[in-house]
Amino acid sequence: MICPGRRADMARKSPAVLPLGRDAPSRFLPWVFALMVYLAVLALTGVLILHSAVERWQRGEVDTLTVQLMPGETESDEVRIAQVRNLLGNIEGVLEVRVVPQSESLELIERWLGSGNVPDDLPLPRLMDIDVAPGSGLNAESLALHLKASIPGVSVDDAREWIDRLAEFGRSLELLALAVVILIGLAAVATVIFTTRMGISIHRNVIELLHLIGARDGYVAAQFQRQAMILGLRGGVIGIVFAVATLYGLRHVAGRLETPLAPDIPVAHWAWAILAAVPIATALIAMLTARMTALRELAKMP
Repeated sequence: MICPGRRADMARKSPAVLPLGRDAPSRFLPWVFALMVYLAVLALTGVLILHSAVERWQRGEVDTLTVQLMPGETESDEVRIAQVRNLLGNIEGVLEVRVVPQSESLELIERWLGSGNVPDDLPLPRLMDIDVAPGSGLNAESLALHLKASIPGVSVDDAREWIDRLAEFGRSLELLALAVVILIGLAAVATVIFTTRMGISIHRNVIELLHLIGARDGYVAAQFQRQAMILGLRGGVIGIVFAVATLYGLRHVAGRLETPLAPDIPVAHWAWAILAAVPIATALIAMLTARMTALRELAKMP
């Protein structure tokens, strides 16, 4: 008969005797973790990119209205621009008027059509940026009504409206990417629960023998949690390596695109630290899930 004190010492000092490394789950689980970490890192990178983009958009100039003046049939552009300037000078809340050079307008179009693909006879509208005093209440609708009464072919755009819509769309995508990360975490938890239960079922006879010689549930559960942590780290390293290679490729391709729509892959140290912590978090989740699942299943055994 083994005394309780000796049973406790046996539980603490006995080496791992369950051959968990030879199970089928031990062969495929690292690749499952690698795929989950890979997808989680890419989704989390999307969250960081969108968060940075939304902050950049909202930090931009929002108290600016843009007047678009279409080419006139009889009057020259300079005459019509002078008329718009005179009208704007009499409107309260207008701080400064800047006429956008035609070369800048052409450059904006060439970003979409390509350099040299813009026809020479293409009628380009003239653009005028207007700085509005904060709190003046001047908006695109009221300014357009005032200008159209005197000058036809005038439209006014408010940067604040489309920036707010763009930021709202970015935040929605950010929440969607976060939801994907959470779903990947839940899938990892479900996978560990399934494999732990399978391992207990496979080694049930050995576990019952360990109980007979004094091993406690905590000792048996520690073997499952250690195995899950090792497999989680192994798969996490594989996944983070492939994810970093993918991000490096995307960053290289984005750097060659001469467009403001190219994604800004996060380069801040704290952003990369968050991404590097994903494999560690995966291993911890696997370890805790395996322990809790093992203890719950072992408690059901006689």
